[in-house]
Amino acid sequence: MADQNSYRELSKLLGASGSKILPKIIQMISDEKEIKILLAAFPAATVSELSDKTGIPKDIVQVMVEDMFLKGLIFFSKKEGDPRYYRVKTVPQFHDSSILWKGATKEFHNLWKEYMENEWEEFGKVIEGLLPKPVVRVIPVGATIESKAKVLAFEDVREIVNQARTLAVTRCTCRVIDGKCGKPIEICIQVNRAADYTIQRGTGRIITKEEAMGLLHLAEKEGLVHIADNRRNVDHIICNCCRDCCMNWRLPNPQKLVAPSRFQALVNAEECIGCQVCLDRCYFDAIVIEGQEPKARINPEKCVGCSLCTVTCPAEAMAMKEVRPPEVIPV
Repeated sequence: MADQNSYRELSKLLGASGSKILPKIIQMISDEKEIKILLAAFPAATVSELSDKTGIPKDIVQVMVEDMFLKGLIFFSKKEGDPRYYRVKTVPQFHDSSILWKGATKEFHNLWKEYMENEWEEFGKVIEGLLPKPVVRVIPVGATIESKAKVLAFEDVREIVNQARTLAVTRCTCRVIDGKCGKPIEICIQVNRAADYTIQRGTGRIITKEEAMGLLHLAEKEGLVHIADNRRNVDHIICNCCRDCCMNWRLPNPQKLVAPSRFQALVNAEECIGCQVCLDRCYFDAIVIEGQEPKARINPEKCVGCSLCTVTCPAEAMAMKEVRPPEVIPV
């Protein structure tokens, strides 16, 4: 068994210094030799370099990194020459990669649930402080945009699917360990590189564009928020996040991790019938019903532009308006 200090050191490197639970999670998924490899695998290194750093024979290192890749502990890149391996870098990355590991037990998932309920909010603030910008962003569902703005390809989940080279679907890691919302679990869409990764690990299955479209429709029907890479070239994920289980919404300031879309909800007061359907659809308490003749009102400080409220409005009184130019999306 590895020295307990090694587990604490790796926990610190992931952004959770002082955590009591994360070292236990790491201990459940790695042994003494694997910890040595992980601590040596930053910056990225070849098998030969990892062998030199740790004193573990190359043939053993090769077998180990392949196993750790399946566990979600290590990743690799191969641009030229021998593959270079690097360890998992942050708690969110470790969360998403390890939970779908085929060897994960109920006890392992329960530890992750305990961490998310008791420690994530505190250590998530540390992760927020390390990020130069949010890593993902909200993408509105297919809704009418009340402006002259054109919805660009990277702001349209269906266009992202249409342009994808490879698509796969995985279980939602947040709902795998929690699931109190009762929403669909196998619904996280992996795009291109992420699809290649999940197929190689065996943690998801390849899907057609038609199947992906069906999953997007289901997500919108179930009231799940579309989340994608925070850049113009979406080459990773389309997550479909719920109100209750998603790690992003558990933080006091979730917009540090998740950027809002360019759009915001807009109410046509003449058409609004005050039915309150939109209240149930909004995760963010951005809608209130008020006035002598009750009408929906939008709090622009809270609206993230997911447009879930537009999908089920029986009076079709909800739409979206542009509030930020396209340039706010990183290249």
